[in-house]
Amino acid sequence: MIFLQNNILLKHDLTFDDIKPCLLEPGHGAPGVLACLWLEDSLSTFWPKYSRNYEGLFNLITTFSIPGGFPSHINAQTPGAIHKVGELGYALSVTFGAAMDNPDLILLVPQYGPDGNIIEGSFQSHQVPLPKAKSDERHLQLLDAWLKSYNPQGLFQEDALPVKAVWRLIPSINDKKLGQKRESYKAYVPLDVLDWRLLAIRKVTQECCMKHVGKFLGEAIALNLKKFHIFSPDGLVSNKLDAILERTSHNFQWDMSGGHIIEILSEYTYQGMLQGYPCRSLNYIETLNWVRQEHNRFSHQNLSFIGAVLNLRPEAVRVYLPPDANCALSTVAHCIGANNYVNLIIGSKQLMPIWLSHEETVKHCIVGASVQKFASIDDNINPNVILVSKGVEVTFKVIAATSLLCKHCLNLHIQAVNIIDLTVLNHKCAHPHALDDKQFNMLFTEDWPVHFNYHGYPIKLQGLLFGHPGLMEHVTIAGYKEEGTMTLPFDMMLCNNTSRFDFTIAAIHGGSRVNPKVTVNAHIEISALRHEAKKVQYYIYKHREDPEGTYATPLFY
Repeated sequence: MIFLQNNILLKHDLTFDDIKPCLLEPGHGAPGVLACLWLEDSLSTFWPKYSRNYEGLFNLITTFSIPGGFPSHINAQTPGAIHKVGELGYALSVTFGAAMDNPDLILLVPQYGPDGNIIEGSFQSHQVPLPKAKSDERHLQLLDAWLKSYNPQGLFQEDALPVKAVWRLIPSINDKKLGQKRESYKAYVPLDVLDWRLLAIRKVTQECCMKHVGKFLGEAIALNLKKFHIFSPDGLVSNKLDAILERTSHNFQWDMSGGHIIEILSEYTYQGMLQGYPCRSLNYIETLNWVRQEHNRFSHQNLSFIGAVLNLRPEAVRVYLPPDANCALSTVAHCIGANNYVNLIIGSKQLMPIWLSHEETVKHCIVGASVQKFASIDDNINPNVILVSKGVEVTFKVIAATSLLCKHCLNLHIQAVNIIDLTVLNHKCAHPHALDDKQFNMLFTEDWPVHFNYHGYPIKLQGLLFGHPGLMEHVTIAGYKEEGTMTLPFDMMLCNNTSRFDFTIAAIHGGSRVNPKVTVNAHIEISALRHEAKKVQYYIYKHREDPEGTYATPLFY
């Protein structure tokens, strides 16, 4: 496969014309695996052009590792393969995951073949043997002798079918063939998903988002024994998901009847295990917020995973930032029932208000973004400024800011918008969930000032908003600037200019551009807010705690 573009059964001595112009590496043993799949007639089951006859063998050999053929590595289109085996550590993790709940399954990690210099044991076996076979006569002769040593005439009949001695070794039952094992391509059994509304929480009360997600996941496990696993980096309890332990336990190596929780302090290892397990989608729940740094430092402030997920194919990516526990329940229920997606859910471990009833939650989650009428000031028809929030903590800050504006700037008309599905902000050509131009302008208008307070890095949000005509001319974005260290939440917000005071000031700045009544007193109100922010920061450093009432549910009057 590596070398030949003609004369595949060596019916005459090799010539330079029989050799491919570009010789690529053996791809971690891909030719050996593909050859076995062709012999057992598994390739043609999925790829008819590789039928078990001369034409199919010719297509397999001559198109290997060139445009239109199989790549040089095992990949997702290889029947029977569940991992590309590019690195041994990941491959072993995936094999462990594939054996979970399937102890009789035998898994193989293929080894590599010999090279053209040393028969075995050389690092060169990972590369192309005889790399000059297209131009060097000696290399060509060595290749000819090497390939003929396998005696292809004694292995294949005239039509390229295997001889009887080989034929009788091939299983007659498809499920026993390496490339058609049920476990490799149709092992998934749909989950029974609980109606999250049975666990919905009363509006306005303060609840921990992850506590209720834990209850929901516990019920999901009870409904799906041997079908549902949770992979956690040694932090199930600290992430407030301990309600799951009421329904199951940890899966320990020595316990034959272990539970459904796999905790290991190695994200790479449990990611591999997850990929080996038959799952409908990859579902990630993140709970750490850069604001909460009471006992951690910069190592727990990296928000790049959001960007890493958004950089994947738009059709397969979803990023959710639910504003409260009801929305979190709805989102988790949706994700575990979704098919062929990478879902990232940003949750919270802190007590926060329930802003939406379960009826309002359903509507909000369907559209992905909507106006928070209870936190908007005036009629929402002609706002002076639009304040946009995403996620639990950020939503709380925005609503706290609108509460402050009720006291400091009565003439300012505000529209509060909450985003739960981050991908709706894309341009309509960039993501299937993106709002069309009319929907987008209904939320953010075409020219009024818009201020975003973002959970992550501002530049990533700028990338999502790119493509909306003229938008960035009237948009400002606040987000994480990698400021601060081990400190209290409010101080972290002040350090990164994302506190309720900063948001209120940004709203007054924006409103003063379009509303003369706001402009008149803008400097007075902004100065008062900055003074108040300094007082809060002084209090934090003196008393080592946030001021009392900081996280009380904001009031509007």
